[in-house]
Amino acid sequence: MNIVDLRSDTVTKPTPKMIRAMFKAKLGDDVLEEDPTVKILEKKTAELFGTEDALFCPSGTMTNQIAIKLHTQPMSEVICDKLSHVYNYETGGIAFNSAASVRTLNGDRGRFTASELIENINPDNIHHPISSLVCVENTTNKGGGAFWDFQEIKKIHHVCNLHKLKFHMDGARIFNALTETKLNPAEYGKIFDTISICFSKGLGAPIGSVLLGNKQDIERAKRIRKVLGGGMRQAGLLAAAAIYALDNHIERLNIDHERARHLGETINKLPFVSELLPVDTNILVFNLVDSYPKEKFIEKMNNNQIKVIGFGKQTIRMVTHLDINDKMIQKVIRTLKLL
Repeated sequence: MNIVDLRSDTVTKPTPKMIRAMFKAKLGDDVLEEDPTVKILEKKTAELFGTEDALFCPSGTMTNQIAIKLHTQPMSEVICDKLSHVYNYETGGIAFNSAASVRTLNGDRGRFTASELIENINPDNIHHPISSLVCVENTTNKGGGAFWDFQEIKKIHHVCNLHKLKFHMDGARIFNALTETKLNPAEYGKIFDTISICFSKGLGAPIGSVLLGNKQDIERAKRIRKVLGGGMRQAGLLAAAAIYALDNHIERLNIDHERARHLGETINKLPFVSELLPVDTNILVFNLVDSYPKEKFIEKMNNNQIKVIGFGKQTIRMVTHLDINDKMIQKVIRTLKLL
């Protein structure tokens, strides 16, 4: 029986057409800036988001960490939400790579306001780290796939300008957000100093992220990518998958969202679920009642060939994606009702 894997949208496999595109790619040495397919991808994404340049990297963690290194110095402080990926899931990289400290905000599902930001900017005082960079994650992973109100992002951008703070977006699932907001991606390029976008989640590519920014920052980013071990040679194979994903897998993301909402309707009625976060995109995050141990739930789902992931003490995450179909969703619903 086929396994239904809802642990993450990173588990997707390249489609047959994507694989064909990969093996047709023209290749070169990307460290020597001679891979034509990588250049096409970088140009394509930069034009899409209205930025001057782009840099292809192995992972979203690397693009985020490069951006943080670009915008900070030792004794700097990065301001982000307490649920953000750069704080929770990048192995303390802010401290390790940039020797910067972190100020976390207690926002709403990973999203904070301009007013909350203002309250957390350090004064110019030798006792405090220097507030230097603001990071937002869109959509929010631990926030259950919540997407940002662009008007609030513009307000935060205004605060950043007033206080000479750099502004970075971890856009690992930005295309899920764009699917819901219908915003032109180039609007983000006008706001942020750097943007990280990922191809290996909802878009279904096997690997890769791009860092977007101005030409000066991207030139500096190449050196940081190199020291982090991210320089790749014939990377056009991977870039071709990302190009195929951009051309073919964005418009179908609304299907993932519809399936997640359909699944959420059932989860919300289960007697052993105490809370389900609003299902805005393709991520479902819910809490189990104390009398139903998380480990027991995961084991029962595994016994029915359904994989989910623990996301906290009594919290479960499920993520719909390219490799999940309606038949699988119905199987999950039937299983949940019998637990």
